[in-house]
Amino acid sequence: MSGDDERLPRLDGRPVRQGHRLSIGPPARWREAGLGLGALLLMASAGWAQSKRPITFEDLMKVERITDPQVSPDGKWVAYVVSRVDLAQNRTAGHIWLVPVDGGEPRQLTRGEGSDRRPRWSPDGREIAFISTRGGKSQIWIIPVGGGEARQLTNLSTEADGVTWAARGSVLLFTSQVFPDCADDDCNRKRLEEAEKSPVKARVISELLFRHWDTWRDGKYTHLWAVSAQGGAPRDLTPGAYDAPTFFLGAPDGYAISPDGTEACYTSNRAVPPSAVAWTTNNDLYVVSLAGMDGGRPSSGAAIGPAKDITSDNPGSDASPAYSPNGRYIAYTSQARNGYESDLFRLRVYDRQTGQIKELTRGFDQWVLSFAWAPDSDTLYFIAPERAEQPIFTTSVSHPRVRKVLDGHFDDLSVAADGQTLVFTRTTLAQPAEVYRAPVAGGGLTALTHANDSLLGQLDLDPAEFVTTPGAGGAEIQSLIVKPPAFDPRRKYPGLMLIHGGPQGAWDDAWGYRWNAPMFASHGYVVMMTNFHGSIGYGQKFVESISGDWGGAPYEDLMKAADYLERLPYVDPSRIGAAGASFGGYMIDWIAGHTRRFKALVSHDGVYDNRSMYGETEELWFPEHELGGLPWQKGSLYEKWSPSNFVADIQTPMLLIEGALDFRVPPGQAFQLFTALERRGVPAKLLYFEREGHWVNQPQDSRLWYQTVLGWLDHYLQPPAVPSGR
Repeated sequence: MSGDDERLPRLDGRPVRQGHRLSIGPPARWREAGLGLGALLLMASAGWAQSKRPITFEDLMKVERITDPQVSPDGKWVAYVVSRVDLAQNRTAGHIWLVPVDGGEPRQLTRGEGSDRRPRWSPDGREIAFISTRGGKSQIWIIPVGGGEARQLTNLSTEADGVTWAARGSVLLFTSQVFPDCADDDCNRKRLEEAEKSPVKARVISELLFRHWDTWRDGKYTHLWAVSAQGGAPRDLTPGAYDAPTFFLGAPDGYAISPDGTEACYTSNRAVPPSAVAWTTNNDLYVVSLAGMDGGRPSSGAAIGPAKDITSDNPGSDASPAYSPNGRYIAYTSQARNGYESDLFRLRVYDRQTGQIKELTRGFDQWVLSFAWAPDSDTLYFIAPERAEQPIFTTSVSHPRVRKVLDGHFDDLSVAADGQTLVFTRTTLAQPAEVYRAPVAGGGLTALTHANDSLLGQLDLDPAEFVTTPGAGGAEIQSLIVKPPAFDPRRKYPGLMLIHGGPQGAWDDAWGYRWNAPMFASHGYVVMMTNFHGSIGYGQKFVESISGDWGGAPYEDLMKAADYLERLPYVDPSRIGAAGASFGGYMIDWIAGHTRRFKALVSHDGVYDNRSMYGETEELWFPEHELGGLPWQKGSLYEKWSPSNFVADIQTPMLLIEGALDFRVPPGQAFQLFTALERRGVPAKLLYFEREGHWVNQPQDSRLWYQTVLGWLDHYLQPPAVPSGR
């Protein structure tokens, strides 16, 4: 359930499998237009006089998705990725664009088949390395900025990802998942081909973690590699039966290369026994010399030197390393406690000259999500949650005192070469991400891209309103409210509560695709999104309050927020529903057994039975911390907070959604609840995606998701249609 943000029946000509065949929502021609009954009644009553219209699913898919802005070494250009959805082809493809930092017309740099991402500038700014699937596999390509064709740099059977270029030199780092006992790519290729051709499709499993999120590991490990920009055979920098870099939530990259290209730093979990990686979060930072990369090329027979653990004294997770521009420091995020993935993320620096470690955010009570060095190698800028926003803050090595620079919701932060300009993406609930710049001293924002201005100009999108309600223990709980298009305060609208996952997550004033609030509002709902106990952005004590109390304070917060929603003069208290995913799905399952105030519920990836969930999931550190140990230990809370114990009290109609590749909250959880609801005669429906994991990523699957979820809610929450002729 951790990391829930935003990530079916088959669409290859086979019929969609359905459990219940229930006619729901408005006529098909209206549904195809993306309009629910509530929106249509709203249109009729207003005479559809307004110039703007509600957002539809097709509009949502037309949004150009802007990510990963990277400032050129001279500070004059920003390379970024624009991803577009092709509904007909059921795919999303990205390409790299350039825009001047001073403003001007953007220019598309890469084109053609495949998808391009992760642009990284060469030291002289004349080329950009990137990851592309052109040719069918993910590999590193390099393209001249001034014009010309891209050239392929790697051709590994295990593919390449995560390219990073040294600031001064010709060495690039990247990652690839390999078989640890293979000495070369020929061995890896043979293994993969044998598995593909074998008539036996089986796995022999001898240790945890044998699958993760949505992928079977199949004996492969992520390793860090180095390659010269001039070509040649890549070198595996982290040989062995462990992940290096390792996965961990909260770390943008788990590795970095020194500015001069002579050293790499990476995150790894060297747990003993190896299965302990499933229940420990003690990730450490290791450094390894790149000596022997003569001129950027691996010397023949050059051996990899021993890696040095530079954070061995810390029992928690150390991750996301980044070298200072002068190479003296390695900045990184650090957590103090082992086994607690939602411990406070602090910003620290390791001094390569003295070996000393210094904390730069002492006393700062929010998570450091990402950060960037300034050219002076002393100042750092970072992003952290604050209530429903993600402002930009700054601190320094010489004067470690945190100061806020900009308010808003920002991401993808970098600092230009002049040291005076910040570049980042900015978003709100009513605006998808675009690239912006701002002075480091704060002040005015300047938009560098306007990819979605034309589309947004056609849509009626209400900005979020922030409200505060009483919560458990006398706390004040913040919620975001989004109203329907062409809102009329004299009308009575149905209400909808959306419940976020994590559980240590939050609803932000930020655009999304999985749970897009304007999409729900477009069907005539007043949408309420509550940041209950456990949400980030309200201090670490508030975050930690949910551990061991899943159905306690968070449930009380949500019920008091629902009281507020019911009392709004423009909300019909008899037509309120609730929906959520991951922990939000758990909370829907919990709500179903504890109140009948909602008329319809939607549970996506929801935990139903805590004891069986422990045996099905993969990141064991999560339930062990959240529920007080192992499920068979005395005093653990698996039974107390298990929705399965209250299934006999459920009467509310429930839509359940699961993905076959969801290894975080496996499908058995939804199957158990659906079986119980059917056996008890409670109206229920199960939407099961055969090619999705914890998220719904494929465009046509996403369309079915929205159609099914909105159709279910409309059926129970919208007023019945008036028969023609009456």
